[in-house]
Amino acid sequence: MKVGISISLDVTKIDKARLFRGEKGTYLDLTTFVDLDGKDQYDNNGFISQSQTKEEREAKAPHTPILGNVKVFYRDDTQQRAAEYAQGTEQARQAAAPASIPAPVDDFGDDLIPF
Repeated sequence: MKVGISISLDVTKIDKARLFRGEKGTYLDLTTFVDLDGKDQYDNNGFISQSQTKEEREAKAPHTPILGNVKVFYRDDTQQRAAEYAQGTEQARQAAAPASIPAPVDDFGDDLIPF
């Protein structure tokens, strides 16, 4: 499944001490939680925050501040629906089945005279 996610980040909230130099630039580890099936009161699917270090997680330190929000703007469930159909779920079969087309009517009566 493919998901497109838009991120809105307040860079003024970044703890600059958490920035680190890497081989190709300066980096910041971030963490996000995304709820694909639910939204909050502002139409967001989740949030983004600075990642905690291993030591902070083990010490059960308070979470880092939320820097922004994430919003799902694209979702491709094609593969999931195909897998459900292959498993034979009735609901998936009904969703994938084309609408029934009525059979052609061949009841013109005997009053038509061929040319």
